[in-house]
Amino acid sequence: MNLNPRDQVMEAVRSNLPSEKVAYPETPAFAKTITVMLPAFEERIREAGATLYKPASLAAAQALLEEQYGDASVICSATPDLKGNLDIHSIKNPHDLADVDVGIIRARFGVAENGMVWLTQEDLVVNSLGFLSQHLVILLQPTELVADMYDAYMRVFLDDTAYGCFMMGPSATADIGAVLVHGAQGARSLSVYLV
Repeated sequence: MNLNPRDQVMEAVRSNLPSEKVAYPETPAFAKTITVMLPAFEERIREAGATLYKPASLAAAQALLEEQYGDASVICSATPDLKGNLDIHSIKNPHDLADVDVGIIRARFGVAENGMVWLTQEDLVVNSLGFLSQHLVILLQPTELVADMYDAYMRVFLDDTAYGCFMMGPSATADIGAVLVHGAQGARSLSVYLV
């Protein structure tokens, strides 16, 4: 027997598995406490320090973006729905996004119980856009809300993407003197455009 240490451990585990097969426990059907999702999502978004907008169309969203961030030097959009002035597909090094004032990303779905949104590598295009931008604008279809994390995990397919994360509100910390500071390790503000 010429096994390396990893193979030895795995072989020991395999040889000591119980012979009796036991079924996984069933996941109970938890009662839903949130039945109307948008008001709950709005409330959680605000509690997390983010701002929610309801532009009537993508054109209205573009106008809102320009009104909110008219003085921004670098706006980078990872979605064709809103335009920026930096083409994310031209980025070769994630560090090149360090000077982005506003990053725009379309989320897959939102979670009503906590105000989080699910983003994948495909949504971010370059992952650092979600973490180096000074301000984030998240686009979200109002119909793409789930009640809770039980429903959210049913929509997460990690086999389909190399990376994904739940994001909620702007970066925040209150480590020093219990004073809340936004933007300590990430975006200083987060706006959700329901469109």
